[in-house]
Amino acid sequence: MKVLFLANRTPYPPHRGDKLKIFNLARRLCTEHEIYLIAFAENDQDFQYETELKKIFKEVHLVKLPVWKSWLNSALNFFQKTPFQIAYFRSRKMQMVLSSFLDSHEIDVIHTQHLRMSQYTSGLKGIRRILDLPDAYSLYWQRRKSVQRPLLNRIFDNLESKRVIRYESVVNQFDLNLVCSVEDRDHLRKIHPKARIDLLRNGVDLELFNFKGHDYSRDQTLLFTGNMDYAPNVDAVVWFVKELFPKILNAKPETRLVIAGQRPVKEVRDLASEKVEITGFVEDISAMYEQADVVIAPLRFGAGTQNKVLEALAMAVPVVCTNIGFKGLEVKFGEGVVLAETGEDFVKEVITLLSDEDLRKSVGQTGLRLAQSRFSWEGISQQLSTYLKGEEG
Repeated sequence: MKVLFLANRTPYPPHRGDKLKIFNLARRLCTEHEIYLIAFAENDQDFQYETELKKIFKEVHLVKLPVWKSWLNSALNFFQKTPFQIAYFRSRKMQMVLSSFLDSHEIDVIHTQHLRMSQYTSGLKGIRRILDLPDAYSLYWQRRKSVQRPLLNRIFDNLESKRVIRYESVVNQFDLNLVCSVEDRDHLRKIHPKARIDLLRNGVDLELFNFKGHDYSRDQTLLFTGNMDYAPNVDAVVWFVKELFPKILNAKPETRLVIAGQRPVKEVRDLASEKVEITGFVEDISAMYEQADVVIAPLRFGAGTQNKVLEALAMAVPVVCTNIGFKGLEVKFGEGVVLAETGEDFVKEVITLLSDEDLRKSVGQTGLRLAQSRFSWEGISQQLSTYLKGEEG
């Protein structure tokens, strides 16, 4: 089949988030399908990756959308009803490139990544269209505005939440919509009952996160990973360091926290101390898991599933996780992940794991088996191939 991937970011290098998913799927699908890519480039550096991308995609078309233009789009959108997420990625040039491409190519299906890009394909006719959502955006914003944050943040969250919930009905215009967790799928099916919504899990690269053994005798290092300019991650580490970590240190004073992820904002950098290390970008993130004793995921808002959790499972490191993303994993308590529904529970479960080598090993090894059986990109890409062919039952 001839498949066009339409992406909101250049999917290389595949370090985190949107880039990671589309790159891993495309790298496996290209052996079975003829695939093409149209994506936004944030800067000139993105164009340097065309050579790597052309090893996967038959054609690569990058459309430059500098950050300043996106912020201008958002500012001009203030008095409109469109979500800022959509306005941020508005581009006349992208529309022209896409139209020109479709006029000159016979494409069987368009895989549109993210609600942000739905504006370019929702109205197309005569071609199969799949919208691949990282999560249920209405659920994400519903949770985000429920967290106590500074006044300006709450005002913006309330405004954007209403816009997103209204705009999200665009899912009804696609032949199929995909989300990465059963929690997100069930949420969208409930509020958009006429839309076709199915499951395409997030995965983990078992070649990159290649388990070679783990030293469970260590009991001092907590790890948090992720893009550190992403609002849920920023909120999570600030909350953890200020509210929870002191209680853990009272019980386990030798404990240290490593926050590993690119683009840490000032609010994150300011957390650095003798006990808290902020690494910034890490080339080999798998090495960070090898050195960790417990991975933490104290997110207070968000949706979908978390790459940090899947990666920890693949490296057999136990995870303590809030309810954000836990249900979507379809795991039971202790199957690689320990659920903590409150801050007090989070502190207790971290201390329990740090205090028990056998428990760390048991939880970690169970998670490894789940990562290998359920979350490999090989199996997930085959599921997407089925959806591309229209065989979703």
